[in-house]
Formats: sequence, C-alpha cells, structure tokens
Amino acid sequence: MSSIEQKKIVCDIAIIGGGIAGLWLLNRLANQGFNVILFEKNSLGGDQTVASQGMIHGGMKYTLNGALTGASEAISEMPSYWQKCIDGEGEVDLKGAKKLSNHFYMWSSKSILSKMTTFLASKAIRGRINKVRGDALPNIFQDRQFRGNVYKLLDMVLDVPSVVEKLAKNYSNRIFMVDWGKTSWHKDTNKKAFLNFNENEKKYVLHAEQFILTAGEGNESILNAMGESTPRMQRRPLHMLMVKHGYPHSFYGHCLGAETTPRLTISSHPCQDHKQVWYLGGSIAEKGVGLSTEAIITKAKKELFALMPWVDLKDAEWAALPIERAEPKQRNFNRPDKAFAGITKNHSNVIVAWPTKLTLCPNLADEIVFLLDKGNIRKSKTQLPELSFLDKPKISITPWKRVFGD
Repeated sequence: MSSIEQKKIVCDIAIIGGGIAGLWLLNRLANQGFNVILFEKNSLGGDQTVASQGMIHGGMKYTLNGALTGASEAISEMPSYWQKCIDGEGEVDLKGAKKLSNHFYMWSSKSILSKMTTFLASKAIRGRINKVRGDALPNIFQDRQFRGNVYKLLDMVLDVPSVVEKLAKNYSNRIFMVDWGKTSWHKDTNKKAFLNFNENEKKYVLHAEQFILTAGEGNESILNAMGESTPRMQRRPLHMLMVKHGYPHSFYGHCLGAETTPRLTISSHPCQDHKQVWYLGGSIAEKGVGLSTEAIITKAKKELFALMPWVDLKDAEWAALPIERAEPKQRNFNRPDKAFAGITKNHSNVIVAWPTKLTLCPNLADEIVFLLDKGNIRKSKTQLPELSFLDKPKISITPWKRVFGD
C-alpha cells in the first residue's frame, strides 16, 4: 500500500485553460449553478487572448468578397450581445470592463470595386455599416491628402486585459494554477477521465462529471497526453506588428484591398506614458509569416506610408510578434466560420473547444451548454472543492507591454 496520502475531490465541471474562452465559460456555467472550476498553467489570458486586437465585430470584415458569408452571419448579433454584458444586463457580467472604441471603420485609399460599393449600400447590411463624410470622418482622415471612402461599423473594441480581469474577478475562488509536471491524466473503467495531483507528498484525485478543454494551442498537447487523436487542431500563423508612437490620433479600422482579407488592420492601445501602440494585422500579418523581424517591419513602414503618408511615425518604436491561431482542423486549413466544441473519442467526459475568434466566445458557451444538456450533465449540491494546495494564476500582460515596458 502506498505511503502517499490520497484525497478524492469532486466537481460537476472542470475547465482546462484560462484564456477568454475558458473564463467566459466559467462565468456562464457558474451563473447557472454548476459546481465548476478552472485550471490554468501559466497566466490568465495568455497567448491568443492578450494577442487579440480586441475587436467585437458583426462580421462585416468577412464580406470583402461582396456577399454575406457563413462567418459574417454567424457573428452578426455579437456586438449587441457583448454590449448587454458590458452594461451588466447580459448572461455574463462584464460591467467595469473597458472599451477602447465604440466604433470600427473600413476605409479604402482609392475608390473600391463597384461590386463592393453596391454591396455596402445594399439592404442586406443597412444599419450595420454606414458611409461617413466630412466632419464625421475619424480625426486621422481629417487631412487634405486623404482620398477615399470610409465606412463606420457597429462594432466595438475592448480592452482585453480588463475583460480578462473582470471575468476572473467574478469567480476568483474557482480559478487555480495547474503544474502539468505534477499533474497527470488517467481513465477509469467507465472511460471517464480524471486528474491526479501530486503536491507536498500528497495525492489528490479530481473526478469531474465533465472536463472541458479550452486551452487553445494547448489543447493539442493535452489530447496527446490523454492518448486522443480527435478532434484535431490546426494552426494558422500570423506575424503581427506593434508600433509605439506619439501621434495624437488613435484609430480602429480595416483598410480594404483587392483581397477578401483586409489589406491592413489597425487597433490602438494607450500606454502609461501617454503614447500609444498601433497593433497591425490583416493581410500584411498573414503574408508576413516567415519573414524576419527586420523585413516585415520594413514592409509595414512602406505600407503605412502608402496608405497614410501624412502620418508622422519617424520616432516610433517597432516590434514584430509571431503568433499562432489555434483552431479546429478545417479542410485546406481554411478559416473556421463558427465556434467549435466536440467530444473526444476515447473519453466519455471530455469536451474539446475552440472559439476560433474572440467575438464568438458566447457562441462557444452556447455550443458547450448544448453538449452538457445532451450528455445529461446536471448541477449537483456538492461544495466547491478544497484546492488550497494550488497557487492562483496572475493576469497576463499584453505583448506591447512586454516589449515596450509600459
């Protein structure tokens, strides 16, 4: 008989992964009365979440082929849904989380294709996007050198760290740090997964009616550790850019090009020294994968000058950020249209989930709630498990704060 003391711990649901998908789900399920806890191995909001531009959009950027798509229709109601949560009237309480902007823009440096112009004026999207002119233009385009069209979208931009902090604060007593060097997956005779924690010469065994993996790119290594091969994951890399500068105007928008991906996407993030960081994505980030830091920064400088020659960034600090978008495997590695939640093949109580984009975290929670109902997972009257032997994870800092220091 083992000399190590063993203690059994039970809960309804254990979420693995403390990005925004896991934190959102924790709030949603705890609000419904489940005995639910969350484990994170590093920091809350790490990797994909804090590398997000914070856009909560209604899918208009996915209409750049001049038609409504599965992606655009799947998320058309998301801005109003998130706004209710920020107002404290939604399914998840985000009251106190910060917004960086109430609007997002699409602009073209020249007249865009007639097909696109006709579509943007069509009844299909009326009320979701509006053309702006004259004094209504964003400050950055109040310049004589600007020639083009600007459209305002009913989208918002969130300060992602404040959202992560709010979601974590709501249920901080249910969030714990996991050390996978001391924690292992096992399976009982009913094909149910459970976790063994080895801490301070004691063994704790966690049994959950349902485990839900929301660890983003980490889902793959967890599935491998469990001996699972499905659902499969894909990575779609980006090479984002960060520009810290003292230019006075913030901006949030997509530049329309000839492709279905925006030519350039800009979001603005304030710094403590009263400067700001422009975070650049879009086609330049997709096509810049594999380029050296020096090469992609040179390319981005040329692109910004071509699109906004009046903007003075000569004293700016530049940095590049390679990131991986972790998603459910798609044919030809295409972009997924919707949030994904699926069940593993060899474990009866494990769900694997990817939101695919920040905007769709609420949709992901809906998908998971549906699977829980289908699996007859019910709320128990058990107390929250005693996990004081585990540390608490901190909130992750943004990539620009890590690079520029404020």
